[in-house]
Amino acid sequence: MILRLDELVIVIQSQRNSYHARRGGQRKVEILQQAATLGQGVPVIILLHELSEYEGVWSILPALPLLSASYGRQASWFFFIEEETTVTLAAVLQVLSRYQVQEEWFLGRRLHDNEASIIHHYAFSEDPISFGYPDPAAGWALSAPLLQRLAERLQHENLKSDFTIDLKHEIALYIWEEGNGPKLTAVPEFCTEQRDDCATTFTTYLPNCGDPVLKKDVFVAVKTCRKFHSERVPVVKATWEKDAGLLEYYSDVPDASIPTISLGVPNTERGHCGKTFAILRRFLSQTLPKADWLLIVDDDTLISLPRLRRLLRCYDPTEAVILGERYGYGLVQKGYSYSTGGAGMVLSRTAVSRLLSSGCSCYSDDAPDDMVLGRCFTALRVPITHSPLFHQARPNDYPETLISMHQAISFHKHWNINPVAVYRDWLQDAQPRDEL
Repeated sequence: MILRLDELVIVIQSQRNSYHARRGGQRKVEILQQAATLGQGVPVIILLHELSEYEGVWSILPALPLLSASYGRQASWFFFIEEETTVTLAAVLQVLSRYQVQEEWFLGRRLHDNEASIIHHYAFSEDPISFGYPDPAAGWALSAPLLQRLAERLQHENLKSDFTIDLKHEIALYIWEEGNGPKLTAVPEFCTEQRDDCATTFTTYLPNCGDPVLKKDVFVAVKTCRKFHSERVPVVKATWEKDAGLLEYYSDVPDASIPTISLGVPNTERGHCGKTFAILRRFLSQTLPKADWLLIVDDDTLISLPRLRRLLRCYDPTEAVILGERYGYGLVQKGYSYSTGGAGMVLSRTAVSRLLSSGCSCYSDDAPDDMVLGRCFTALRVPITHSPLFHQARPNDYPETLISMHQAISFHKHWNINPVAVYRDWLQDAQPRDEL
């Protein structure tokens, strides 16, 4: 039996930032135009960021009870796509019609780990290939019976971890429920690259919004400390420093050979909140040239500044923007999101200004700076904007097939790798252009 369009709920995993909200809205219009030409009714199309005032619905699990309550009775399938996922509606209906809708189904393009990675909590360290999770860019689907059971589980069961670190893997783990729930069923028609039989395809996480922002529009702050001056700073200098127009190294001691600047905050083994807030204050001071964007990175972050400047053209610096790899803390219990520090945190001047004028601050100098910033911005109702091109870990900590690898913006950590080789292989563009 062929599925009808009005039995389908499409959830576009949109974001609140104006650029992303606009892209999500455009995708919705495209799908509705397709539906009109098919003449078989209209699917429900939801922009995820509009589902609730609560910003944490991006992590999907808090959204499931809302979706179940509003659409659980009439819907047969819930289909989740990204803003840049292209959908062929007729083909999606054909694919979903292959599966008995009365049963619990979890469908998607299957990814798996080649080796156990810390970001996946080593759940399948013995045999990482055995566990599949969906590629969000290709779209993934839940049958209504499964979504409704998950929504009920969420009402009376605490999650094993407070952290949302790798959304697609954690959702698959929650659904699998230690063997009591379904594993992901691989659907070949859910694609990221164009083929004739594809029901979905994907364009890019690095859209072309025009000419890259200028070098002078991005101020780069590198956090370091004395013990890493000879070990990590030379890697920055050998790789991406040359692409920065404005850059300063911040350390616990001044070192003229680099040179570093001491902000009067001692180095701490845990978090770097005191140092980061000192950087934010310096960024707004008269001491520095006035730049639209601030990038804060660790001394073991590898980054492509040309790609970042291209991405930043999509965003409005007069808006409060904080951009990077988004994590969450306690999101099912109304927690907060944050941009994880190692991947690089990008803030618009407007965001820095709003943060500092709010009076929000560190509860201690060694508090985790990225989490404190996340709490502050959540209180200010400034959304954390996510880009899968930023990476808190190394390339080999991610499945090779992930499309975001093609034009990654950052990786982090030097453990057991040659960081210069990683930069060359993953982040250095083959033909550097002369840019202002």
